[in-house]
Amino acid sequence: MLDRLLYAPFLAQLVVIRRCNLACGYCNEFDDRSPPVAYETLLDRLDALERLGTFSVELTGGEPLLHPRIFDLVAAARARRFHRTMMITNGFLLNEERVRRLNEAGLQAMQLSVDGVKPNAVTTKTLAPLRPKLEVLARVARFPVTLSAVIGAAPIDEVLEVVAFAKRVGFRPRVLVLHGGDGQMAAGEETLAALDRVGRAIGRRFSESNDYRARLASEGSAPFKCRAGSRYVYVDEHGVVRWCSQQRGAFGVPLVRYDSDELARQFDTGKACSAQCTVGCARTNSAFDEWRGQALDLVPAPALARRASSSTSREGVEGPGDAPVLGRY
Repeated sequence: MLDRLLYAPFLAQLVVIRRCNLACGYCNEFDDRSPPVAYETLLDRLDALERLGTFSVELTGGEPLLHPRIFDLVAAARARRFHRTMMITNGFLLNEERVRRLNEAGLQAMQLSVDGVKPNAVTTKTLAPLRPKLEVLARVARFPVTLSAVIGAAPIDEVLEVVAFAKRVGFRPRVLVLHGGDGQMAAGEETLAALDRVGRAIGRRFSESNDYRARLASEGSAPFKCRAGSRYVYVDEHGVVRWCSQQRGAFGVPLVRYDSDELARQFDTGKACSAQCTVGCARTNSAFDEWRGQALDLVPAPALARRASSSTSREGVEGPGDAPVLGRY
């Protein structure tokens, strides 16, 4: 119990399938060919996360609704001792039957992001094609839905329209900002102005983790004590724990060998990527422990890459090997 309070994951994101039905130009978290992770394998991974004392689990991809047993997976997660079972989806596969089945399986929260209003060269994940599906979701879902607008994928007026739609149908509005494939923000005055307008539209729920997005846009840096690998873990389709999806080459330990000692080690490990990080899951789940120290020296990125490469060759863990592109959090 003490280890759980001190180091256990507040959130674990579990990739159930890497394949996606979309191909957004900014995303490095998908492919168009991977098979779903075997159901029994995912049950073992849920068991492993439960043993680590994980508070909440979020099923993700790729597109998790492509998994043929996604409703069984939601129910299986609910049957374990997680405080919350959630899902991230692009929304295109939603219909009334699937939303009702998610209700029956016990899903407790859903996240979607909408990049703008009209499809463009970067993305089709926009309000025009998604509006009917989101209206069904708003009407039928018995779980809360967070709908995120994305700064950088469409004109700011479209971002504001997404925020207004979310508020109108009863979703929780949120804002994301496009970043590089390494999770680092590349922004300036234009982004800061957009954040200001979106912040005023969203209201009191806009700020997260000391308003890090505005600090990054205005100052270029927002240092924090990143607890990824401990308070937040990302389990890829190979069953390897990563700090996050954007730093897959920096750190990797198979979940089957993850234990309380590894949680404590990663809790205490400073990450060189943290000052410009825009990975909201890492920041929000690290915020509770900002008052606690980090005993280990900040590990520079090249050393991390060498360590990850060495660990991978020793353990036979095959990583995705993608060239980084844009992403959003």
